[in-house]
Amino acid sequence: MNNSFQKSTQKAPTFADVFAGCGGLSLGLINAGWQGLFAIEKHPDAFETLKRNLVVSENAFFDWPEWLPLEPIDVSIFATQYEEKLTSLKGKLTLLAGGPPCQGFSLAGDRAHGDPRNLLIKEYIKIVSLLEPRILLIENVQGFTLAFKKNGSGKHKLIPYSDLVIEQLELLGYQVFHEIIDFSDYGVPQFRKRFILVAIKNDDPLLAKLKGKTPFDLLEATRKKFLSSKGFSTDSPVSVKEAIGDLEVQAKELVESDDSPVKGFKQIAYRNSNFSSPFIKLMRQKSATLPNSMRLPNHKSKTIAQFQNIMESCALGKTISKEDRIRLGINKRAITPLNGSLPSATVTTLPDDIIHYSEPRILTVRENARLQTFPDWFEFSGNYTTGGTNRKTDCPRYTQVGNAVPPLFAEAIGKILKDLAS
Repeated sequence: MNNSFQKSTQKAPTFADVFAGCGGLSLGLINAGWQGLFAIEKHPDAFETLKRNLVVSENAFFDWPEWLPLEPIDVSIFATQYEEKLTSLKGKLTLLAGGPPCQGFSLAGDRAHGDPRNLLIKEYIKIVSLLEPRILLIENVQGFTLAFKKNGSGKHKLIPYSDLVIEQLELLGYQVFHEIIDFSDYGVPQFRKRFILVAIKNDDPLLAKLKGKTPFDLLEATRKKFLSSKGFSTDSPVSVKEAIGDLEVQAKELVESDDSPVKGFKQIAYRNSNFSSPFIKLMRQKSATLPNSMRLPNHKSKTIAQFQNIMESCALGKTISKEDRIRLGINKRAITPLNGSLPSATVTTLPDDIIHYSEPRILTVRENARLQTFPDWFEFSGNYTTGGTNRKTDCPRYTQVGNAVPPLFAEAIGKILKDLAS
């Protein structure tokens, strides 16, 4: 047995998170019993969110190396500037997790092969070759598995990025497993299908523990047990109302928003509600103080009237049809009025993609965070939104939440991988 494998089983297995965002994947792995080593994220606001909650908090969850400054850094700079340090860790890291930027692959975008965000996959592969971790975990959108038929050329017109990545990982000596998973099957209160890849070193003895199965076979086999451990139903998904029903504005006291960079916004008073659920109880655990990011939108009366019209005349829980958009004079391509008895539509980085199930407004950052399964104690940093030319470079709170891997799913798969690595 490789000595590095023996060493990693003597204590909690270690992970590093590349393209870490605000820390959703890291939080889930930590909840599953993993120990963080470092996390790489270039956006200052997203990195500040991760740092304040998981690195410099009262109970820090990372053994941050002295050689790596505790600050945001671009992954390409990281891979070049710290190549020697990464090489010294070769074979000593249990898990390298990463969710490379998904916007370039998203079916909701332009899907251009030349999108520079797609090229960051190459940097991820370089880091894998330097570290040679026992296990790899990648999350991305479904579009990652589809070829760029409209905007590609040559080889890239026919082969999806997922196949190219799998090919590179196999050349590096990994056995690769992958599936499209709907996170609503694991307690996440939204229909969110994502490409999940797990790769294991060919010479790692943990492969024998699979006994001919895949990590996803084990994940599915333990799914009901995981849901039961959280107090959730094993037969039906968590609905939107079960996730945010205690945060409804109606009949609630409104107070000045205390963490908004812009004055004049209100938020609801965070108190015990007449409505609760096992999911809400889980989200409220360890939250002794008022959660941040509760700011309510200041909609114009015209916007409220339009939202009310959508809620009353369009099918709830479905993206409004082209016919309804024409009828209502709406140019926006994707907008969904939620159905309180069903999971939400996929949470995105655009706050006006979703309308509340019973109130004519968009959701707050905290409500979106609930749908992404961030607990109420988890605080987000930076502006709430951004616009204009800054939209492509900034990472405000709505964007941080929309881009995140739901911690609850990360915990579910993290438990499977930890059991294999132990």
